[in-house]
Amino acid sequence: MANIKELSKLPERLSPGHRLCAGCGASIVVRQVLMGAGESAVVAGSATGCLEVATTIYPFTAWNIPFIHNAFENAAATMSGVETAYRSLKKQGKIKKDIKFVAFGGDGGTYDIGLQSLSGALERGHNFVYVCYDNGAYMNTGIQRSGATPTGASTTTAPAGKESFGKPQIKKDLTAIVAAHRIPYVAQASVSNWNDLVTKSQKAFETEGPAFLNVLALCPRGWRYPQEQGITIAKTAVDTCFWPLYEITNGREYKINYKPKEKKPITDWLKAQGRFKHLFKPGNEEVIKCIQADIDVEWEYLNKRAEL
Repeated sequence: MANIKELSKLPERLSPGHRLCAGCGASIVVRQVLMGAGESAVVAGSATGCLEVATTIYPFTAWNIPFIHNAFENAAATMSGVETAYRSLKKQGKIKKDIKFVAFGGDGGTYDIGLQSLSGALERGHNFVYVCYDNGAYMNTGIQRSGATPTGASTTTAPAGKESFGKPQIKKDLTAIVAAHRIPYVAQASVSNWNDLVTKSQKAFETEGPAFLNVLALCPRGWRYPQEQGITIAKTAVDTCFWPLYEITNGREYKINYKPKEKKPITDWLKAQGRFKHLFKPGNEEVIKCIQADIDVEWEYLNKRAEL
């Protein structure tokens, strides 16, 4: 487990004073993940999205480590090239120190637009960590639905109204897709469980080969809740098993890191967010039942995988 006293001694790699929204989950994800790198030298890259545009507004930067701005779709490809160049230069003796590489992307740049780039990097076996901060939509460009948007959520491109209850499709299971590449380490985490996230980050940076972290982030504007309630809402996502915490080794060995003593109903999570408020109007009862049923099935399936 992560040692909070030791973590407090580490330098801040993402400065305060950036222009991300108050309560934004992306900066919390970055700070906790980079703690997992310890004192190692780190090079980071980020797909165009909330994190990148709000931390690197020219001529300023919030990053205290080498940082590379990537296009929306190619964060993994960029870091693949950097990591390959590093291995070559180190082999030639031109670089002596050990360097860790990490790429960050939102769900739009990971679940959807960047999936091909990510898949290629994982299949080739590059030694880097990829982190998806999943806030459930294309938040930076106007809260459009993405492959990570939960069923029933209202977005600007899947709005709730008389003809629709919001996004009708099921959220894509990216963690399972990545695990299917049989890379050494895959994990799902949440900003609400910091020790779990930092510990998983430590494992990811210690892994030889590609590692992937899918982290539930927060977005007060897109999820529509008071910013001070963010961590509580993220914790409820874990306690309802909407976002279970687990890790997968070599694509086959599943380990659940947290089992709620009493699994909460999904309505506890939905009611706290404005993007789901329409689901509690008459006529949408079956939608909530379907969401709950899907979570129950997936939780049972995950437990069976972990028992193998």
